[in-house]
Amino acid sequence: MASFANRRVLPGFRSSSSFTTMYLFILVVIPLTVCLLRTTALKPAEFWGAVSGERAIAAYGLTFGAAFVAAVIDLFLGLLLAWVLVRYPFPGKRVLDALIDLPFALPTAVAGLVFSLLLVKNGWYGKFLIPLGIQGAYSRLGIIIVLVFVGLPFVVRTVQPVLESLEGDTEEAAAMLGANRWQTIWRVLFPALQPSLTTGFALSFARGLGEYGSVIFIAGNMPL
Repeated sequence: MASFANRRVLPGFRSSSSFTTMYLFILVVIPLTVCLLRTTALKPAEFWGAVSGERAIAAYGLTFGAAFVAAVIDLFLGLLLAWVLVRYPFPGKRVLDALIDLPFALPTAVAGLVFSLLLVKNGWYGKFLIPLGIQGAYSRLGIIIVLVFVGLPFVVRTVQPVLESLEGDTEEAAAMLGANRWQTIWRVLFPALQPSLTTGFALSFARGLGEYGSVIFIAGNMPL
């Protein structure tokens, strides 16, 4: 028993640990160290001017604001899509389920380019939206749209397995006990879905914060 307890589950622990440490050191530690060294090379006044300038403040607000709004939209759309995919059979269900993962496979720069072409004045969407006063391309709205596109799969793929694990018997039992649909959603389904919804929201928000390729195309690299 003592011999069995001392055996490691993964063979070659030292070699695998050394490789992992080297991997993290090369791809994480060194780049962060260089970034910090470049920052410390600036004088305090120069550093403060760089991080508190008009463009920097505008970038902070746009980045966090657009990522938050897109994550909230993804939260509701992702829950709705996951619910439909899990609870309802319909023609083309597998195709729709596969399309959910398209933002994972598609380069985000391509997504930004496509949406910018769709939302310009002569685009398929723009020719209907611009006469209504809705400017999609090169605007904050366009940035939110592409962030919703790239972040939606995170919510769907996080919530979908939890919905699949929930049996319909609990909803039927709640209905038999007199609960209406809203009470069933709020008191029966939401407590079970709350951790996955929180995780999906956090993943979508984080993806929005770090997204660059699609944003730079739809925003047009315009100051402020």
